[in-house]
Amino acid sequence: MKHFTVLHFTAPHFTALHFTVLLLAAALVMPTVVLEAEEHASLSTGSPQGSLSSDQISDSVLSSMDPTAKPCQDFYQYACGGWLESTELPSDQTRWARSFSVINERNREVVREILEAAAADPGNHPERRLIGNYYASCMDEAAVEKAGVKPLAPMLAEITKVEDAASFLRVTGKLHRNFIGAVFQGTVLPDFKNPDLNISFFFQGGLGMPDRDYYVTEDETKRQLMDDYEKHVARMFGLLGDSAEQAAANASHVVAFETRLAETSRPRAQMRIIEKLYNKIDIDGLAKLTPKLPWKEYFAAIGYPDVVDISVATPEFFETLESLVGETAPAKLQNYLRWHLVNGTTNVLSKDFVDANFEFYGQKLQGQREIRPRWKRCVGATENAIGQAVGKLYVEQQFAGASKDVALEMVQDIESAFEHNLPALAWMDNVTRGRAVEKAKAVGNKIGYPDEWRNYSALKVVRGEHFSNVMAAREFEFDRKTRQIGQAVDPEEWRMTPQMVNAYYTPLQNEIVFPAGILQPPFFHRDFPAAMNYGGIGAVIGHELSHGFDDQGRKFDPQGQLRQWWEEAATEQFTEQAQCVDDLYSSYEVKPDVKVNGKLTLGENIADIGGVKQAYAAYKSWEKRQGDPKPLVEGLTNDQLFFVAYGQVWCSLSTEEQERLQVTTDSHSPGRFRVIGPVSNNRDFAKAFSCEAGAPMNPKDICEVW
Repeated sequence: MKHFTVLHFTAPHFTALHFTVLLLAAALVMPTVVLEAEEHASLSTGSPQGSLSSDQISDSVLSSMDPTAKPCQDFYQYACGGWLESTELPSDQTRWARSFSVINERNREVVREILEAAAADPGNHPERRLIGNYYASCMDEAAVEKAGVKPLAPMLAEITKVEDAASFLRVTGKLHRNFIGAVFQGTVLPDFKNPDLNISFFFQGGLGMPDRDYYVTEDETKRQLMDDYEKHVARMFGLLGDSAEQAAANASHVVAFETRLAETSRPRAQMRIIEKLYNKIDIDGLAKLTPKLPWKEYFAAIGYPDVVDISVATPEFFETLESLVGETAPAKLQNYLRWHLVNGTTNVLSKDFVDANFEFYGQKLQGQREIRPRWKRCVGATENAIGQAVGKLYVEQQFAGASKDVALEMVQDIESAFEHNLPALAWMDNVTRGRAVEKAKAVGNKIGYPDEWRNYSALKVVRGEHFSNVMAAREFEFDRKTRQIGQAVDPEEWRMTPQMVNAYYTPLQNEIVFPAGILQPPFFHRDFPAAMNYGGIGAVIGHELSHGFDDQGRKFDPQGQLRQWWEEAATEQFTEQAQCVDDLYSSYEVKPDVKVNGKLTLGENIADIGGVKQAYAAYKSWEKRQGDPKPLVEGLTNDQLFFVAYGQVWCSLSTEEQERLQVTTDSHSPGRFRVIGPVSNNRDFAKAFSCEAGAPMNPKDICEVW
């Protein structure tokens, strides 16, 4: 998602779908969840900081459960069965979750009120004026319809001038300034070997489908989607004015060009091998790698001709790109760029483009029955463009400072639990164990919102000019991040907005970030029993901490440098422990012909298993300090409530199309397996529910990494 990335050139409809589309950034910033759903529930009404009665809390937990299910047989059904039975997937959603969705819906309504008030009366407040004008312009559908496709005319004229590699890269650079995902992708991140310095990363991209697998697979469902995709591309060319015959031919050329790019792209799971993504060759090395691509034209076009610090994550992709550009006729290069221009701006254009885009990417690819109402899309667009300006007003209205103190106490408890657990890991030697303790102690924590807000004074937004405003915001963000290349890393920078319902760990800075948006029920509330808070937000905290030691995070030392800082024997043992997790999750079937990709989801699965374990240990530590409180929820001990609270975080519904898309592109397992995977590998769970040895949720052998 945009908030994670630097030079994020991927088409906007994909950034809204998944945090993991930008593969390199996704490998280095590990978010907790990737849900875009909403829901109304008993705990979603009113202020998130308002008082909750014991009956409200208990009723919310019990109504979501299925008391007829046996927790040791299928804990997901036990924890979520009532919710699954009573909940319908809304027509404008592809996923719908009990937890993230509750807060997403609440936050969206809050932000809508903020934006509408700012649009009606911006006053002299700079953030109110900025966000109000941006939102009002997005909501002015009549002006957008009147403009039609005319806003694309200047760039379409530029594309007609493409006749060789130089002009192709020149136009590509101009598209990238507007976050239009043609040809390849880029981002700015700390240097893996010198994490105090920002450098530019180039890597594979340039596809209109969400993953290379669609182009190269023999899977019949994906092959049909590729046929539908080609028809969609042709339809969009038709809306640009091509004849039906021209549109079909041009679409065929686009798909052929993208297929060549896909064939040389690494599979998504291989993009998780972090050390193979670091290839710092700088600008001279890039020129030597692809001597027939005039990179000076590209860097001049993006407005930064003096960029030097570059790492090419996928060199083989750029070698193929060089050959492909050289052998492709100019007219076909033009059509490829035309397609990505319209694909990267569709949601800013008139209704005919928006509807066509939805019919393929929403309905056919994800199974979404209805497009979201315009106000929801405009709330999302405003947050994506100027999220910290929105966040500043959101925090003033919604975030209670006491939440920050309670969350920090939980973070400290869980970090302590992680450290105390290390001696029990038989697979780890004492030398590596000591280094792991050092890293855990060095983890930084950011909670709530930034200490300094982003300055948007250079961004000019004009009411009524929606397309221009979107492009201006994209260029503002592009320039803000590109200027960081070759500069010192800002340790205070946030990669999420404070209103976002998520959390992340980044190994390059060895820090965990918890935005204000997630510090709400059902994850967290001051009136919740501790067992619920630790099972909810506590497991999130443990999850993020465990990311520092998953298959990727463990390769970075306490200072965020990529290096071998473990003993070789510990590395070998870790690999063996991780393989157990890979094998387990690879056995999970979403549908008879659809399985979880254990390698793609390995880091998240390790973090889920470790997160629950550390959060439970932290809860028991809290209980020891505070005393064992009387159980709040009838029929559940506090230990059982901890696990039920965790399980109910992941109660979710999805379309079949969305499930197929998720297992192809998402580094997170589906919600059901985020529940049964961790609890079936947790002996404390088996003890809490008195599960017999050999029961499905208490197997003889378990996977344990952390």
